[in-house]
Amino acid sequence: MTGRYGAVRFAALGDSLTEGVGDPVGSGLRGWASLLADGLVPRGDGGEGEEGEGAGNAVEFRNFAVSGAQTRDVLEKQLPAALAFRPGLASVVVGVNDTLRCTFDIHEVAGRLDAVCAALTEGGALLLTACLPDPGTMLGVPGALARPLARRQRAVNAVVHVLSERYGAIHLHAAEGDWVTDRAMWSADRLHPGERGHRVLAARFHALLAAAGRTSGPAPGREPEQPAPTRSASVLWLATAGTGWVARRCTDLLPQLLRLAAEEVQHRARGTSARLDLGASHAVAAALAALPAPASAEAGAA
Repeated sequence: MTGRYGAVRFAALGDSLTEGVGDPVGSGLRGWASLLADGLVPRGDGGEGEEGEGAGNAVEFRNFAVSGAQTRDVLEKQLPAALAFRPGLASVVVGVNDTLRCTFDIHEVAGRLDAVCAALTEGGALLLTACLPDPGTMLGVPGALARPLARRQRAVNAVVHVLSERYGAIHLHAAEGDWVTDRAMWSADRLHPGERGHRVLAARFHALLAAAGRTSGPAPGREPEQPAPTRSASVLWLATAGTGWVARRCTDLLPQLLRLAAEEVQHRARGTSARLDLGASHAVAAALAALPAPASAEAGAA
């Protein structure tokens, strides 16, 4: 995880969650990855960090995440820049935006994520990954519309779980639990954490790294430094930027989502809803089976 002179080189890849939406600081965004970076101090193990006093405490952090990014964007745009940075630690948290597009294909998502994880680990990076709650639940979408979105997110999470194990990632289970239902954790849009939520994510990742013996720095504080947005500010956001966000996503997704919802209603009326879940599980299994063998496995078979 450390580079020359013991410095940690941390690259963050992903979408708006990692970019820091929901955690504004000054005129920019901070977010969980930046908060985590502040606590990434290399272990004092007598390694390269002894070349100069305090040399082992350096942290080089680059945030390549972009709001709205899908797995294709991470693979084609963010990954090359991250590899050029030569990180020892890299977070890959992405996939929610894929579920909100009419082009969603779990085979494509799995292939892209596998390629990203393989390239980063082959470059010497330790991976950080996370499974996430589905957007339909977070937005309070009605059941028939929410269930297809939840099924898609479960599929993405299943792929992330398998890839995390395949590539030895530090994986955070963030798809459920108290933090998902605690409104104090979330910003006005109900999709992005607020400052408190970003701090909780950072602290949980830090705890996993510390438990694995990969950092000895101070854990990020969990208490916000800025006051939570007022109710009027939240309402204003939803009426302006929030409305625009929903409109942009619905233009692409809504026609297909209505079709999926109609299919959902028909299956529920027939008592065959389990077939939809079974079909999604089969699609995930097929997507994972189609992935190339890891480089390590190929080398072992040679």
